[in-house]
Amino acid sequence: MLWQESFLIFISMLKLVICVLLGVGFLTLLERKVLGYIQIR
Repeated sequence: MLWQESFLIFISMLKLVICVLLGVGFLTLLERKVLGYIQIR
């Protein structure tokens, strides 16, 4: 039972990390697009 609980906690933490990485990557991409748009103008 304890192994299953720790495994579930590990999976939820992994999901959280993946969501954070996706968010950071999206923000970085958006920032580059905005900066490029400003430079073009």
